[in-house]
This record gives sequence, C-alpha cells and structure tokens, in this order.
Amino acid sequence: MAAKRKSRGTTGDGAQSMRDSAHRIWLAGLGAFERAKSEGPKMFEALVSQGMQMRGRATEAADAALTTLREQAGDAQGKWDKLEQVFEDRVARSLHRLGVLTKGEVDDLAAQVRELNESVRGMMHNARPSRPKSKRKAAAKGATKKKAARKAKRPTPA
Repeated sequence: MAAKRKSRGTTGDGAQSMRDSAHRIWLAGLGAFERAKSEGPKMFEALVSQGMQMRGRATEAADAALTTLREQAGDAQGKWDKLEQVFEDRVARSLHRLGVLTKGEVDDLAAQVRELNESVRGMMHNARPSRPKSKRKAAAKGATKKKAARKAKRPTPA
C-alpha cells in the first residue's frame, strides 16, 4: 500500500508541474505580446532597414547568378551547335556513300538540263523546213492534186 501512495503523489506532482509549465508558457506569450506592442514600431523600422540592405545584396547575387547562367547557356549553345554540325556531317557522308545527290548537285544538273533544252530548241529551229502557212491551205492544195489525178485517170468519152 505504501507503494501506491508514492505513485499517487508522483502523479499529482506531474499534473501540477504540467499546469505550472502551461501557465508559464501563457505568461511568456503575454510578455511577448506586450513587448511586441511596445517595441513593435522600433522592430518594424529595424526590419525595414535590414530588408533594404538585404535587397542590395540579393540584387547583386541575382545579377551574378544571371551572368553565370548566361555564360553557361552560351557554352551549351556552342556545344549544341558543334553536335549538330557533327550530326549533319555524318548524315552527309552516309548519303554520299549511298549515292544520293546533294541539293547543290541536283541544282547543277537542273541548270545543265535547261541549257541542253535551249540548245536543242535552237538547233531544231534552225533545221526546220519551211511549212505552209496554214493547215487549211495545205489540205486544200492536197485535195486539188487528188481531184486532178482522178480526172487524169478517167477515160475520155468518144
């Protein structure tokens, strides 16, 4: 039974210490509120001045970070361009091995074909025999010759 009494007393002391602790926390909160109320304007001004100082340092840090980022981006762009050029060269070599013509070669061939067409047209124009001016006249001339040939073949009545 004596053991039970000690445990009850300890339990009561624990509850009392919790109440005391809670009361002290509440009093600390009241003290903080009062202090903030009395020192609030001073604290606000101090925070504003610290913020202004911090803004200058933050701007400098942001500018330095931006400069570094731009330099790294420039380096990355150069590496990307180099990689793109390597890829284009390899594709061009592969196409050349397969016998695929490049755009420049196709353009050169198209120009040569145009020149040949113009030369052939020029030769054909110079070598053409003269034709009758119109097809109707040629057809009429042919019909007249046919009629004359028929008349010549007919026997003459005696």
